[in-house]
Amino acid sequence: MGSLGAIVKHPDDIYPLLKLKMAARQAEKQIPTEPHWGFCYLMLLKVSRSFALVIQQLGTELRNAVCIFYLVLRALDTVEDDTAIDTDVKVPILIAFHRHIYDRDWHFSCGTKEYKVLMDQFHHVSTAFLELEKNYQEAIEDITKRMGAGMAKFICKEVETVDDYDEYCHYVAGLVGLGLSKLFHASGSEDLASDYLSNSMGLFLQKTNIIRDYLEDINEIPKSRMFWPRQIWSKYVNKLEDLKYEENSIKAVQCLNDMVTNALLHAEDCLKYMSDLRDPSIFRFCAIPQVMAIGTLALCYNNIEVFRGVVKMRRGLTAKVIDRTKTIADVYGAFFDFSCMLKSKVDKNDPNATKTLSRLEAIQKTCSESGLLSKSRKSYILNNGRTYSLTLILILIILLPIIFAYLSANRQSI
Repeated sequence: MGSLGAIVKHPDDIYPLLKLKMAARQAEKQIPTEPHWGFCYLMLLKVSRSFALVIQQLGTELRNAVCIFYLVLRALDTVEDDTAIDTDVKVPILIAFHRHIYDRDWHFSCGTKEYKVLMDQFHHVSTAFLELEKNYQEAIEDITKRMGAGMAKFICKEVETVDDYDEYCHYVAGLVGLGLSKLFHASGSEDLASDYLSNSMGLFLQKTNIIRDYLEDINEIPKSRMFWPRQIWSKYVNKLEDLKYEENSIKAVQCLNDMVTNALLHAEDCLKYMSDLRDPSIFRFCAIPQVMAIGTLALCYNNIEVFRGVVKMRRGLTAKVIDRTKTIADVYGAFFDFSCMLKSKVDKNDPNATKTLSRLEAIQKTCSESGLLSKSRKSYILNNGRTYSLTLILILIILLPIIFAYLSANRQSI
């Protein structure tokens, strides 16, 4: 559940938080009994609980393929992320990774915590991969090969220009979008989306993560990881790490806003991609992360806390997004709301204010011209639900753990 303070401020978070908690318990119950599939789905819960929840909505065959696709790429990403691995060791592994997924005995110890477990017991993932239909295997192999080669390229190359930035994001996330489009098509549920739109879906998510994770990446031990393009940050500071120092706060926020403005370029492509989806379960699988991304950008924009700690959507708002994102109308509403939130934070004196406002207005225009914005919809940025008294909220908070404990005890006795 969310923190007590957040729930008191946002009492309408309670119901979606409860639904999210129940969905998480249901996901845990659905873990397959076969050892290799059990490992994969349990690992999915550990490395990305929110992704594990949205993936559960897919049909079994496609769900299995997407689960393995995600774990294969997460393992590949773990190799890339581990700054303790020497370059001459790391690069050959990245390039050959698409072949390792066919080897039931292959594993490579790296990473930390749950990621180390994934790498140490990667044979479970390979075993499950080999049980997928051939068309799924081919799609996963193709994307893994291309991504591994791209990651290897950027091990030896820094992100200098905005074009480099787009290329790097293509390799680590745009290709995920292409791969998912291939899996959706292989399942027979969707037409094959264009590479351009699929790539934009990945870039929007990746750029959001890179912006949000600045401090974690720059403080990485033993070696910092730098993904913000020099072409952008060099306009504000001499070194990328200078952005985290208090004396550079004004320039840091301006640089941050420049990065957010760059990410907004992909929003309209994402809306187009999602509007073309037909299958409701695939739509929700794609839409929930995109709504989370625009919400995260709205929180990060003009926010010095990006350089001080972790900025992310409160758990209750995340639960609302998962609960409310069912149709393309919901997505237009969410993008419109978060664009309004972001727009309200634009400082007219910011060097990129005109460009930022132009991109936000283009997003809002797309949402408005869809004809699907409902005046009665629930806003993500306004607490427009019923008014709850503080006493009632506190009573609910006290009673909920008791109710859960009672239900758990009953299940055990049965």
